[in-house]
This record gives sequence, structure tokens and C-alpha cells, in this order.
Amino acid sequence: MAYTAADLRKGLKIEIDGIPYEVTEFQFVKPGKGQAMYKCRIKNMIAGNTMEKTFRSVDKIDQPNIESKTLAFSYQEGDKYIFMDNKTYEQVELHKDVLAGQHHFLLEDLECEVLFFNGRAMSVTLPAFVIKEIKETEPGARGDTATNVLKPAKIDTGYEIGVPLFINQGDFIRIDTRTGKYVERVKQS
Repeated sequence: MAYTAADLRKGLKIEIDGIPYEVTEFQFVKPGKGQAMYKCRIKNMIAGNTMEKTFRSVDKIDQPNIESKTLAFSYQEGDKYIFMDNKTYEQVELHKDVLAGQHHFLLEDLECEVLFFNGRAMSVTLPAFVIKEIKETEPGARGDTATNVLKPAKIDTGYEIGVPLFINQGDFIRIDTRTGKYVERVKQS
């Protein structure tokens, strides 16, 4: 099935020359003379780069074969990360590159959205926040609650994160997976 230029809108996923793109900006232009045009800014869903593309109203645009699955992280084997579909128990092996640095925030049984293009994993979206234990940091001074002063700390994967001075080794913190930054200290029961 193919889209027409009239179907274009922000967030629509299209395929050009065998590569999936997402429309990030969209503008309808009707010159005084000639055909209407659709100016779009599109983002390459594999490489991540963006470009401008203009479509005429008569253009046909391919629809990509994209599928989204909810998979749970099972375990790591070298540079490969094994995810499992909890409904079918099918295992999917993803290379570290597909995770794009998010592998530091994976937890056992953490459910993630994995986007597939023509059966090949393209990207992984983790939940917005995860809770991790601080494995290594300098001890904090008691009563030291100065704002905006951060010290380095490491979590179990070796990822270094800036945390407030009052955070100690063994504390649990909430991390924003989109930015990789500290959000708050969490009490574990």
C-alpha cells in the first residue's frame, strides 16, 4: 500500500529508496500558479539524520514495513543483548549498536519497545525512568545538601553519572533513560 502526498502529516512513517523515514515537520504550499506542494522535514529512522523533501500532490509514497514489539530484556552475551517476547517466548538477539548507549540502563525483565523494519531491529525505546544502585562513589558529607553540586558515581554497568553530594554507595537512584541524568534518590524496601 502506498500513501499519497495528501496523507502526509507529522509523525507519519514513510519509505524512500528502501529506507524508513519519519515526518518531523510538514508544510502545505500552494503557489499562485502550478501544483500544490508538500514540504517536509524527514528523519532517517536508521541513521538518525534529517533532510528536507518536497512532494507534489500527485506523488505516491511507499509505506514502510515497520512493526513495534514489546520485549523484555533477558541477558547479555558479550556485545549481544537477548530480549524475549513474553507472549510467544521467542528470543531476539540485538547488537549493542542498536541500543545506542541505552544498554547501561537495562534491568532484567525490563520491558522495552523494539522497532523492526523488514524484520530487522532498528531501535529500542526504554521506559522513561529506571532505578539503579550506586556501586561506586565518594562518601557524601552529612548535611551537605548544596544544590546543583554534583559528584561522579558509577552504576553496575560502569556508566558514570553525576549525582548530588548526599548520595552514597549502595543508594538507589532514579535515572532518566532519555537523558542519562540523575532524577532522585529512591528508598528501596
